[in-house]
Amino acid sequence: METTLSAQAQNLFDKITNKEATIGVVGLGYVGLPLAVEKAKAGYNVIGFDVQQKRVDMVNDGVNYIGDVVDEELAEIIKDKKLLATTDYSMIQEVDAVAICVPTPLDMYQQPDTSYVESSGKEIAKFMRPGMLIVLESTTYPGTTEEILKPILEGTGLKTGEDFFLAYSPERVDPGNKDFNTKNTPKVVGGITPNCTKVAAELYKSVLEGDVHEVSSPAVAEMEKILENTFRHINIALANEMAVLCNRMGIDVWEVIDAAATKPYGFMPFYPGPGLGGHCIPIDPFYLTWKAREYKYHTKLIELAGEINNAMPEYVVSRTMQILNKNQKSLNGAKVLVLGVAYKKDIDDVRESPALDILSEMSKEGADFTVVDPHVKQFRLNGQVIEPVDLTEEALVNADLVLITTNHSSFDYKMIAEKSPVIFDTRNAMKNYRDDIKNYYRL
Repeated sequence: METTLSAQAQNLFDKITNKEATIGVVGLGYVGLPLAVEKAKAGYNVIGFDVQQKRVDMVNDGVNYIGDVVDEELAEIIKDKKLLATTDYSMIQEVDAVAICVPTPLDMYQQPDTSYVESSGKEIAKFMRPGMLIVLESTTYPGTTEEILKPILEGTGLKTGEDFFLAYSPERVDPGNKDFNTKNTPKVVGGITPNCTKVAAELYKSVLEGDVHEVSSPAVAEMEKILENTFRHINIALANEMAVLCNRMGIDVWEVIDAAATKPYGFMPFYPGPGLGGHCIPIDPFYLTWKAREYKYHTKLIELAGEINNAMPEYVVSRTMQILNKNQKSLNGAKVLVLGVAYKKDIDDVRESPALDILSEMSKEGADFTVVDPHVKQFRLNGQVIEPVDLTEEALVNADLVLITTNHSSFDYKMIAEKSPVIFDTRNAMKNYRDDIKNYYRL
């Protein structure tokens, strides 16, 4: 059934279609900056808002700090004055539509911290005007848009769906993915009212190459995002549990998965690893776990998957001890060369990286570790700043054990195979060289 737009909605719809709307993006991080760049490339004038002055200055200088943004594209849109960054939220009054792309972490009690969403909503409310569109993109639990953001914005006296338009459209960013990015990944949009949905959908259709799928409410869109990441969370947990069991049984889990993947239906391969990292998969399922308690429901499968995945860094350290013991060495005092601290290949993001937990545990056990990661300039561990070193033949030869925790494409795996005395590979990175390595162990 086609939605007949109200006069207010039609006016905004036309401004978006004709690229006459000014677009705001709140939060210029891993989600917000790529989105702001795509909107500017599509022909809109874009204003980016962030509380960090350093980020704002870098954007305005055309200096990129996000891997999924092309340096030259950012420099070009800054030169053409299509994108302006600011810490001044009063400039919200100049935009016609604004996307909120701020963090939604868990607090120390594993409960959702919506303070960034709330503060963004309050800043927008101070300066919003009739006819505006507000879209929340931050991953969160079902109900956030309607229960938290809507009351804040309606506190201005404006009414949702009549005076302004409110929707939820979850970000779908996969850092380092060479095939899918902000521009070509399909979008899901759910508005408070049909008018809200249609106006928000038009904004994304005018910018993105991927399909825009409209759903009946923000809650549906919020829940589908949680389902996406919970699906991965649980299936990775299954792969990790299989890896632990296969190791005890003397079976190669990687060969098992490759064999199962030959089935053309009913199976999708997921792979084990040293643990989960990033801001999404380790965190997002627990938004739902928390919300489910309100409905007296215990999400047993999600929580069990979390226990399995969270135990992997400790398992990796335990296996490292066993491997060293087989080679007449103890972890205490052993020289361990750790390859990769980013949470996934070919990115610089160390948020929630399992490598950090592994390094912390090895430090407690007295290991003498060195980290190599060409994508990470420095990171913090137990209050100390650590700077990764270059990968050299000398570093490999002098190590008691080489531990691969991130399978970056830029690593010289041939040299690693030839020069390493012992390798423990948690990512199956050495699969093409494994037959040439004497002391090689896989997860």
